[in-house]
Amino acid sequence: MKIGIVYTSTTPELIEMMNEQIRLQLGEVEIYEQQAPEILAQVREAGYVTAEPAAHLITMFMNAVREGCDAILNVCSSVGEVADAAQPAAAYLGVPIVRIDEEMCREAVRSGVRIGVMATLPTTMEPTVRTIERMGRICGRHVELIPCLVEGAFGLNQDEFRQRMAESAGTIADEVDVMVGVATPVAMSMQAATKDIPLIF
Repeated sequence: MKIGIVYTSTTPELIEMMNEQIRLQLGEVEIYEQQAPEILAQVREAGYVTAEPAAHLITMFMNAVREGCDAILNVCSSVGEVADAAQPAAAYLGVPIVRIDEEMCREAVRSGVRIGVMATLPTTMEPTVRTIERMGRICGRHVELIPCLVEGAFGLNQDEFRQRMAESAGTIADEVDVMVGVATPVAMSMQAATKDIPLIF
């Protein structure tokens, strides 16, 4: 099996963690990586996904198809809705495009009514909130979302990042039934502060 992974944030820690998790879940698979941090930079600058980064991302999906990938993993929540838009083409080609955050959002809806959403960028928070609300409608469940945007955490070194995220998670821990970490490093940083609250990532 060959898995394509599309990154818009390229830290060695993230890439190492993703490769480890994929091999843990799927065994020894071939991984085809593509990295385009300029996509996230353009989204952050505009405040939303414009045509240029969306087209760039879709091109990367198609590159993975041409390289013979059996499935494609979209790692960035900020551009997750572009992956949604590409689903008809993926179905026609027989190569699924999987959003890293979709099952997380579905599981959060199944796990509680008051859902805390932790993110470091507005461009990540907003599409994640919409995805959780969509999953709530699909599952027939009413949910209340408690967003916690941790401004200034993106780009910090690992120790500072973990500390900032843990502190912020603690501020909403008493208000929620379940907490969502929009990216795996975010979620790992929240674990100490969430105590007995289910943490999904």
